[in-house]
Parts: sequence; structure tokens; C-alpha cells
Amino acid sequence: MPELPEVEVVRRGLERWVAHRTVADAEVLHPRAVRRHLAGPDDFAHRLGGHRIGTPSRRGKYLWLPLEDTDQAVLAHLGMSGQLLVQPHETPAEKHLRIRVRFTDALGTELRFVDQRTFGGLSLHETTPDGLPDVIAHIARDPLDPLFDDEAFHLALRRKRTTIKRALLDQSLISGVGNIYADEALWRARLHYERPTATLTRPRTTELLGHVRDVMNAALAVGGTSFDSLYVNVNGESGYFDRSLDAYGREGLPCRRCATPMRRRPWMNRSSYFCPRCQRAPRVTA
Repeated sequence: MPELPEVEVVRRGLERWVAHRTVADAEVLHPRAVRRHLAGPDDFAHRLGGHRIGTPSRRGKYLWLPLEDTDQAVLAHLGMSGQLLVQPHETPAEKHLRIRVRFTDALGTELRFVDQRTFGGLSLHETTPDGLPDVIAHIARDPLDPLFDDEAFHLALRRKRTTIKRALLDQSLISGVGNIYADEALWRARLHYERPTATLTRPRTTELLGHVRDVMNAALAVGGTSFDSLYVNVNGESGYFDRSLDAYGREGLPCRRCATPMRRRPWMNRSSYFCPRCQRAPRVTA
């Protein structure tokens, strides 16, 4: 599933190619693509027509298109395979095209939502005074947000009876960090994924947040991480950060710091990748 860097790459593409364009009409080709819009496909398409799209926004992994002069926004759930593509009108329809949005201008391009597995979708929601779709108002700020509060995050870690990787994936504490970038940041910080959060000192929390930001900015610089053709930017191009990963997916390969073979362990229906030497497991106390 796309994490913060991948979603931000898509947001930037939409800002360039879709922002401030007026919707002529929308066509829903598969009802599951708007299942979170409870009023149904016809209502979704009707309510988009004639509205001007504002600057695309993001919080963590959540992306939305505000509708100018309204208190509403189109929230995009990319899911496992959702793609927002900007295509010329004459481009043949993709096999898994679910929604098509045309514009009133003469630029010759349209916005398409393509989703092979149909886990994602678009939906229209009221926005809060802060401009967030109301259904994600509870999501914490992400570490690249200038208003992210490092001190509040540290205090929350100290209060919470959990482990550090669980905390990094807790969207109520910090948003946008998924399995891949959690493993990468923890490797850089030399922290085991089962390290209790209550044991982190303020300097260690500061160091970890620095690594989270560094790895995300590095991924952004090369278009995100693509392990297959399902994650692409709005022009259909893949990212290349998978070539720079230090931990995730490197089971059995030598640690880039100490050459110890990297390990993988099942973790919450996912996998955790780590170096058993650089990232010592916490001691189990009776």
C-alpha cells in the first residue's frame, strides 16, 4: 500500500495537472470505486460537475481534492492498487478504469482512477474548518508537516504501553509511516522493532524522527518506492527508492553497516526486516 512519499508524489502531480480546472462531468464505471460515497455513483458524478478543483492536499497517506467555493472535498483512497492518472482524451481506456473525470478547458487531458483490485475509491465529504475531509479529522499530522509537534510525539511515546514499530504505524500518533519506511528508519536509528516506547529518551526520539524524515525525503526525491507496476505517479511512471532500501526486503543479504545477514520476522500480518547485530532485541524481563 502506498505510504507518505508515494502519496505525496501523486499529490504533486495532481497539483501540476489538475488543480484549478473545472469539472465538466464525471463518469463512474464501477460502483465499488465510490462505495464510500453512500449516496451512490449517480450522486457522486452529479455533485462533481461544474465545480473547480482547488490545490490537492495530503495528510499522511490520505489525499484529497478540495472543491473551491464549497465545504466539500473528494477524498482518494488508493488502497493496494489505486492509481490517479492524467491521460490525453484519446488514450484508450485502461483495463481497470473505474472513474473518469473530464474538464471544461481545452488542455486535452482528463483524470482517471484506475484500480485493479478495487480496494480503493473516491468519495465526497464535508470538510472541517481546517480544510480536512471530516472522516479523517482524527488522523495525526505527519512528520513532514511543518506543524508536527516532536515534543508531543515523544511524550505520547513515553505514556503509551507499546513497542516502537507499532507506535510508528499508529495513525493517531503519527501519520504516513507504513511498514517499509518504519523498517528503514528503525535500521538507520539502530532500534529493534520491539523496543518498548517507554524506554526512549528524548534524544533517541529526536534521532528517530530525523531518520523518518530523511528516509521519506530520500524516497520523495526518486519518486517513491515501486515493487510492481501498481504504484505509479500521475504520468504512469514508477519510483526507484526500492533500489536504495537498507532493510526492507533484504532478508539474507549483508547489513550495509556490519555485513551481518539481515533477518525477516512475521509481524502483525506483515514482515519486519532488521539486522540482528545493529538492532539488538530488547531483553525480556520476568
